[in-house]
Amino acid sequence: MTSREESSGSGAIEAHDLVKKFGEVTAVGGVSFKVSPGEFFGFLGPNGAGKTSTIHMLCTLLKPTSGYARVNGYDVARHAIRVRGSIGLVFQETTLDKDLSVSENLFFNCYLHGMKKRDAVERVEEILKTLRLAGCHDTLVKRLSGGQRRRVDIARGVLHQSRILFLDEPTAGLDPQARADLWTFLQTLRRERGITLFLTTHYLEEAERCDRVGIMHQAKLIALGSPAELIRSVQSDIERPTLRDVFLRLTGSAIPDTR
Repeated sequence: MTSREESSGSGAIEAHDLVKKFGEVTAVGGVSFKVSPGEFFGFLGPNGAGKTSTIHMLCTLLKPTSGYARVNGYDVARHAIRVRGSIGLVFQETTLDKDLSVSENLFFNCYLHGMKKRDAVERVEEILKTLRLAGCHDTLVKRLSGGQRRRVDIARGVLHQSRILFLDEPTAGLDPQARADLWTFLQTLRRERGITLFLTTHYLEEAERCDRVGIMHQAKLIALGSPAELIRSVQSDIERPTLRDVFLRLTGSAIPDTR
């Protein structure tokens, strides 16, 4: 485990000494990591730890102050358009147009990515069926439940055959059943399409689903490894430790885990 993992070979995501400052405030303080194709990778940390700022740099929504990153082999600063064309992003808050129908939102996204009408129709049908939204074509987004809206957000994120799906606190505000359904859908997409998932969360049970977890604290990536590896690091003196114990040991404070 290290917050300065060396990158070698071609990864889905590679970050090297990535820094983001807003004036005198350092939001991200020099993080380095690599995510393999098809991996389920997560950032665990409280709000304000730097998780969202890191994702926004990787998705070209923010320009790094220093350091660099590659996403799907493209430099995020020099090839922003290519990066955006190869990823999907689900924000903390939905960005769907609530006064449009589900299909109208999705077709608009297809056109933004230059898809032909016939391809767009086939793709929308396919993804709505996969996400169990086939009966919602003409439903206005504002009439959907929170869980249904989240699935439409995800549908939009993978319509253009994105190779990486970034999920920034995707289950915030959802009830337990909607959260469970969402993770079932995400794992199905990952299994059937081989996409890479990059999650930010401050919910421990979500971090435990990841192949590897990076713990963010005060703008730094302070630990990186599989949930089992992280837990083993504190197992010698804590009976049945959890990721909560790992975070407490590393930071001296408990991670909030409320919904």
